Amino acid sequence: MNKPVFERATLQDGESANVISENIEQLKTIFAEAFGEGGVDFDTLRQLLGDAGVIDEGEEKYGLNWHGKKKARQIALTPSTGTLLPCPDDSVDWEKTQNLFIEGDNLEVLKLLQKSYAGKIKMIYIDPPYNTGKEFIYPDRFQENLDTYLKYTGQVDDEGMKFSSNTETSGRKHTNWLNMMYPRLKLARSLLTEDGIIFISIDDNEHANLKIICDDIFGQENFMGEVCRATGQTTGQDSGGLGSSFDYILVYSKSVGFDLCGLPLNDKDLTRFENEDERGKFAYDQMRKTGSNDRREDRPKLYYPVTNPDGEDVYPIAPAGYESRWRFEKKAYDRLLKDNFILWKKTKRDDKEVWWPYVKYYLEGRTKRPSPLWNDLDGNKKAARDVRALFDGKKVFDFPKPIPMIERCIQIAPNSSPDDIILDFFAGSATTAHAVMLLNAKDSGNRRHISIQLPEPVEEDSEAFSAGFKTISEISRERITRAAKAIKKDYPHFDGDLGYKVFKLSSSNIKAWNPDRADLEETLISHQEHLVEGRSEQDILFELLLKRGIDLAVPIESKTVIEKNIYSIGYGAVFACLHETISHDEVEGIAHAILKWHEELKPASDTHVFFRDSAFSGDVSKTNMAAILEQNGITHVRSL
Repeated sequence: MNKPVFERATLQDGESANVISENIEQLKTIFAEAFGEGGVDFDTLRQLLGDAGVIDEGEEKYGLNWHGKKKARQIALTPSTGTLLPCPDDSVDWEKTQNLFIEGDNLEVLKLLQKSYAGKIKMIYIDPPYNTGKEFIYPDRFQENLDTYLKYTGQVDDEGMKFSSNTETSGRKHTNWLNMMYPRLKLARSLLTEDGIIFISIDDNEHANLKIICDDIFGQENFMGEVCRATGQTTGQDSGGLGSSFDYILVYSKSVGFDLCGLPLNDKDLTRFENEDERGKFAYDQMRKTGSNDRREDRPKLYYPVTNPDGEDVYPIAPAGYESRWRFEKKAYDRLLKDNFILWKKTKRDDKEVWWPYVKYYLEGRTKRPSPLWNDLDGNKKAARDVRALFDGKKVFDFPKPIPMIERCIQIAPNSSPDDIILDFFAGSATTAHAVMLLNAKDSGNRRHISIQLPEPVEEDSEAFSAGFKTISEISRERITRAAKAIKKDYPHFDGDLGYKVFKLSSSNIKAWNPDRADLEETLISHQEHLVEGRSEQDILFELLLKRGIDLAVPIESKTVIEKNIYSIGYGAVFACLHETISHDEVEGIAHAILKWHEELKPASDTHVFFRDSAFSGDVSKTNMAAILEQNGITHVRSL
């Protein structure tokens, strides 16, 4: 039987990563014995996971359950059939920038980013809705599918969709919030690098629930701690309680075995390093263990004599007179003494001067461990003033987070690098993007930022609306633009990336097959063209990037052959010719042009080539195109 001339791309090719299929394939790799002709043998899988007994499904288990949890988990596993449409006119430095701003429902967008960014995001910071019970920005049924978003943004008609006030009287205050957060966090985890980390700001309303669902999604073993942050203002006193001057940041890593990075020393820290020798500036601390577990009986091997400059033995005796202990064993002391890390100084004991040993700590390369209490940073009022200053004194956003707080999160991420990618999928006022650009300017970094924001309408009686902003996403983009200009003014020698590419969530460029039984003939005629009418070649190209798992910031190059554009995406990972007509006489010229370009680029991975299915005059032309390409090593040829 003859091989089909082209394998045609379908709507399923237009879907985001199929998480279920990928999970099954990974399980097969690890637990091959648990798979047979009938699929997964769950009893065998349980045994392989160390469960020797029979699990009682009715047995109560520790965890957080709520109405809709199973559906929320399933929603995270359901692929998106949307795409991201490029918006060069709304972007800044479109051709060169590697930063992204994506307008859309973050659930759908996170799904669409799976193939291109899985395992590539070093740090995620989010400041989700705090669920005060007074407002909730997501429409009812919002998390269910792309159609809901398209209706919400006016891309398709709707009878009108009500917003959920999410008041206490709805009886679903926590349920709605948990159903919104759970699938988004599930998807976010898969985007992190193995040493990646997520910071989540939250207040008392959902703090306890968020901790439990994060333990479920990230694993209790990956809980890195909790930051208690001073906000600089007290809230909640009108409820009759204590009120609060703090909010919290929950910190989770993707995997175990990675430590937080230290923070740069501040001016107060540096005052300790006032001594200097041939190695450089140093501070010192006494060699005797202080605090808890400081007695000889706690660590007997750490009680031994050392010789002072006068040749006398010195033992670790505490000021109270009891036998204490040193910080390390004798071998370590001898090595430190030999390498000149031990400092002897005279100190007063019982009204007389005696020699006492100290250990030197040098300044070079030294950092300090981050504290769980962050009360030394700008508060919310300062953050609000900073945003107002950017917008000519207008209050365009409520409750922005401080830039130094985000900078600190970036700095302490495990293996923090100046080339990291940072994601914020509740972008809001775009503080994260601002912080990334500012930190790059300070340390000449090349960090990239990806921001995702729902086009939530602003109130018509607000200063933001009066200033010309219709949605929060418009404010977000303008914040990034104005922040970039301010950074360039304050750091004139910084030549790093201060731009951003804008994309907007929409339906796929590939038509879905939805037969109309009442007029099947008309349905067949309309489906002869498989691509959505009115979409540009650029729209289709960026969907190909998403579906092939290519970074949205990679270059797209083009050449003109026989008055038709040929595109190379990702240095030859994908080639495409999307012209509406390719005649029989043009096939050979286009095929050889692709082959020549392919040879020049020498892509490291398999190359995929795409054409419009309707462009060819017939199957003979398709067969010739496929044959020429396949005979020269390009076997993945598809039509759209």
